[in-house]
Amino acid sequence: MSFMLGFLQNFTELRYVHRIRFYDPLVMGYVGLIVDALCKRKRFEEAGKWLEEFRVSGMVSLEQAYGVWIRDLLGAGRLDQALEFLHSKESERYVPEVWGYNILICRLLRENRLVQVFDLLMEMKEDQSLPDKITMNAVLCFFCKAGMVDIAFELYESRAEFGLSPNSMAYSYLINTLCRDGSTDEACHVLKHSLEQNYFPGKKTFSVLADALYREGKLDKMKELILVSLDRNIMPSASTYGKFISALCGARKADDGYMIQGELNKISKVARMNYYFNTIHGFSVLNRADIAAILLIEFQEKGHTPSRSLFRTVIYRLFDMDNPEKWFLKFLQVQLSQQEPTCKVYNLFIDGAGHAKKPDLAREVSEMMQRSGIVPNLKSEILILQSYLKSGRISDAPNFFRDSQKRREVGRKLSNTMVVGLCKADRADIALEMLKQVREKGLTPSLECYEELVKVLCTNRRYNAVVNLIDESEKDGRRVSSFIGNTLLLHSLKTRKLFETWFRTKDACNEISSPSLMLGQVIGEFSGCFGVNQDFRYLEEAIQQCFPIDLYTYNMLLRKLSRINMDLALELFSWIR
Repeated sequence: MSFMLGFLQNFTELRYVHRIRFYDPLVMGYVGLIVDALCKRKRFEEAGKWLEEFRVSGMVSLEQAYGVWIRDLLGAGRLDQALEFLHSKESERYVPEVWGYNILICRLLRENRLVQVFDLLMEMKEDQSLPDKITMNAVLCFFCKAGMVDIAFELYESRAEFGLSPNSMAYSYLINTLCRDGSTDEACHVLKHSLEQNYFPGKKTFSVLADALYREGKLDKMKELILVSLDRNIMPSASTYGKFISALCGARKADDGYMIQGELNKISKVARMNYYFNTIHGFSVLNRADIAAILLIEFQEKGHTPSRSLFRTVIYRLFDMDNPEKWFLKFLQVQLSQQEPTCKVYNLFIDGAGHAKKPDLAREVSEMMQRSGIVPNLKSEILILQSYLKSGRISDAPNFFRDSQKRREVGRKLSNTMVVGLCKADRADIALEMLKQVREKGLTPSLECYEELVKVLCTNRRYNAVVNLIDESEKDGRRVSSFIGNTLLLHSLKTRKLFETWFRTKDACNEISSPSLMLGQVIGEFSGCFGVNQDFRYLEEAIQQCFPIDLYTYNMLLRKLSRINMDLALELFSWIR
């Protein structure tokens, strides 16, 4: 080191004597070596001084030494000093080598100084000295990551001027950023160019672009995108595919959806369940149940087991088509040809016909099942009974029920179905009579029977029957359910007649110590017959003694308190939260 410093000192003092051309390249190399050696020893000020002295001497070119100086400054983390030095050399028309620019840009990117990166790129463009491919792709990705979408897209559009050749990561970053910015047209433009360069975005980027197009209702572009992906054997996500099919069906483009479904089948022998589920529902909503039925058969061929609700949806929509019974029976025949006929398969079609309010067709399916040598099970008879009740054929329901009694011993399930169905059909008298028959047979009606009866009787303001029904339930050892309790509270808020009936009935029976006494007090509180205790927790505890409290109970309590004291209601609301 001392020898080289001495040599350079001698050259500086005798610079007018040394005129042989051999000295210039020799000294140029030595200056770079000295600067590098001083920097490695962290003697940056001394290295800068030497550079300045040689610059003033004007005897040799210092471009090589400048490059070493910038490299060492950046290596030591002196980024600002390197930038300041570079700008100070603009008057000398000094242009760093490409590797110097690459290092400088990478250091700026690390510190997220993207504005300075952009300014530096503009300077390089003017100097016609451009970064390499790796650096340019990194710059584009960083601009995208920082949300500088306008600059990123401007850089991309000027890729020829910057020598930018985007890689797959850069394409993905740019497409994602444009989608987040709502610039889907620009994102599609970038995608088109990436395809020309044989780059196709990954599944995540594909889904982001497809979702963005879906949100903006650009179905034609979304269709083009999905077809391109299928052409490359890339499966869209279940969510993306489902949204697209639903959107096509909503836009009355079911044929396009079916065509894409066919393309999907070409590349996937076992499609995901969600693909079919969304497609079948999409065609059903569009009243294209014929296609939905075909897809339901394909769905099973792929090894999936459809739910009863999916069958029900397709069958229900078949009855919106012309000649629905023909379609229904054809669908049944195809289904039976796909697998061994069982009671379960027939029951699916009995259930579907029942929900479509076609009890005669449900009965016909049952008869077909018997002709095929299969005996209808209890589930079959429950479904047929429900079909009569749902369709309003109330007079036929008891007849079928009696016929069932002749074929088998009728137990709780069929009896409960009858009572609940009659209640939902607003036939409380027949339901009460049926409940009486069930109890006379020594059977215990289900809780749902009592709940539906209380509901329909309260709706018709038959409060005497309500009180008697609750007494019967208590005799069976049942506690009042949340549903029944909440129904009583709701009607107590509407009228005092429920409480008056309750009090009169209990007083006549002299049931002062009955377990239902507390429930009567709660009904009285909600009816406004008693003064409300200022502590809502007292009322809450009283309700808890009568039946389990749920969210609906708290809603009833809030409605009651808000009528008399809003502060109490607000206090309860805060306490619930």
